[in-house]
Amino acid sequence: MLYELYQEKIVFKGDTMEIVLASSNKNKAKEFEEILSPLDIKIILQSDLNIESPVEDGLSFVENALIKARHASKIAKRPAFADDSGLCVDYLKGAPGIYSARFAGENASDEDNNDKLLSLLKDVKMQDRKAQYYCALVYVRHENDPLPIISLASFNGVIAKERMGSNGFGYDPLFFIPNRNSTVAQLPPQIKNLMSHRAKAMVKMLRLLKKEYGK
Repeated sequence: MLYELYQEKIVFKGDTMEIVLASSNKNKAKEFEEILSPLDIKIILQSDLNIESPVEDGLSFVENALIKARHASKIAKRPAFADDSGLCVDYLKGAPGIYSARFAGENASDEDNNDKLLSLLKDVKMQDRKAQYYCALVYVRHENDPLPIISLASFNGVIAKERMGSNGFGYDPLFFIPNRNSTVAQLPPQIKNLMSHRAKAMVKMLRLLKKEYGK
């Protein structure tokens, strides 16, 4: 698998480290648990600590990820991971971008967001529908950490003209991968986890944490 190079256990000094994940998303937590398993840490969802999400008023994925990580770290009194991810469509000048989860409104569903995207690209040719999933993953040692560890990754594709597949979530039914001849929603979960923007960012994070804490 993609992260086999990093299977050597990373042992932190002292007891196993508890790190809060600034999320309440169980799908995201599953990906983190699998890919970050080589770390000698215990991941705690912020929702398990009754930590509410902060206002994400940054103008980039990195800014929003840092806002979430610092907020979770401050309340939990622990180091924290946070990511901010989204879909960027070239034709739409990077939209929906940081607004991917609420593209069609504050309480928009995945279906609502996909409908809006299809509507905006209704008459756009396939060659002009290039897009990328993007992920900014950050780790802060404490709330005021001036040197956060930041991992960035992307996953390229094309926006399909109709939904295909039932796996995944978000824009996965529309995110078409030409060399796979399928959308992300048509991929088995284990394949998606090897290719996804979040998986790539987490593998990079493993490498950075190993450099930071490994022997």
